[in-house]
Amino acid sequence: MIDPNAKVVIVGAGHAGGTAAALLRQYGFGGPITLLGEEPIPPYQRPPLSKAWLKGEADEDSLALKPLEFYAEQSIDLRLGVGVAAISRGPKTVALTRGESLGYDVLVLAMGARPRRLDIPGIDLAGVCELRTAADAETLKAALKPGCRLAVVGGGYIGLEVAASARALGAEATVIELQSRVLARVASEPLSEFFEAYHRARGVGFELGVSVHQVIGEAGHVTGVKLSDGRTIACDAALIGVGAVPNDEIARDAGLECANGIVVDLEARTADPAVFAIGDVTHRPLPLYDRSFRLESVPNALEQAKQVAAALTGRPAPAPEVPWFWSDQYDLKMQIAGLPFDGDSLLIRGDPGDAKFAVFHLKGDLIQAVEAVNAPPEFMAGRQLIGSRRPIARERLADGAISMKEVAA
Repeated sequence: MIDPNAKVVIVGAGHAGGTAAALLRQYGFGGPITLLGEEPIPPYQRPPLSKAWLKGEADEDSLALKPLEFYAEQSIDLRLGVGVAAISRGPKTVALTRGESLGYDVLVLAMGARPRRLDIPGIDLAGVCELRTAADAETLKAALKPGCRLAVVGGGYIGLEVAASARALGAEATVIELQSRVLARVASEPLSEFFEAYHRARGVGFELGVSVHQVIGEAGHVTGVKLSDGRTIACDAALIGVGAVPNDEIARDAGLECANGIVVDLEARTADPAVFAIGDVTHRPLPLYDRSFRLESVPNALEQAKQVAAALTGRPAPAPEVPWFWSDQYDLKMQIAGLPFDGDSLLIRGDPGDAKFAVFHLKGDLIQAVEAVNAPPEFMAGRQLIGSRRPIARERLADGAISMKEVAA
């Protein structure tokens, strides 16, 4: 627990930083809180950007974590359109990008991650988009008119979600993926096959096992992407979605340990007791899997916000959570619990042909992870069993006639 009058500065006003500020007040912290955000709008939900925002079903107000007046009412000094250029841990100050300096007693780093950039010719042409912020989503939304040809570079969840949204808006979409299957880095092969087939049936094209060597254009605007095999995919817009990089540069420059993200403990604290880090920017312990890892998800941001708020107010630490993720595409709700570390086999429950099934990643008779498509009972029971580390009987798990509640009993 810190001095109740300590000055808390939170760098990054995304889901993690915004939630941490709100939780500190909810948990009774009465000291000054300054929340710094580089974007011009208050903290908001990012996952709908690739779906509801693109389709015109959401906007800045509907996605806001809290109404703007909440921050003034809770005496949270929300400063928008400002970032941090450097951290000075000795005097406990941060240098802001607009020139001023700000002192802190406790610093919470929540800078998130940014889209990985491709270093190829033509990447700066107009019409080449990325998707991380509301401004990015608005730019992409303006391009996705009926008949627009969209090239999606990267077959991960963001790329597939945008392809689904593009088709809903009447645009054409071609997904270009370096690996031999979509979702190769984040999902099982049965899931990859299912999603590719589902998208193909709805008009999405795929170019697998190839990379993009150049973006070509005319009059400063993209007209196509040139592939490693020499072919060119014509397009009116291109989305680059090839992963994310943690924004940990200022932490590295300040001498904090980083390893694909800022290294923290189970309180979200760095090696400097006055500096915490939360959300996509962190490399955090996962006791369930006996390792550390960087997670990119809203549930992770919320869990670490709870960890830092509890640590700063002397509350008991929140119970460790099973990591989980989701993706919405067309009429599919994909829910993932756990991570497939050390798995030795897969078990499919249900029929992918019915678009209602789950893939369980097993280590012996323990569930390490579950990928559930339109199958909430499998997701919920699977998440429970991952957390409890209770062994299961494979034959019962495979039998769809036996409910997941019975399997988990």
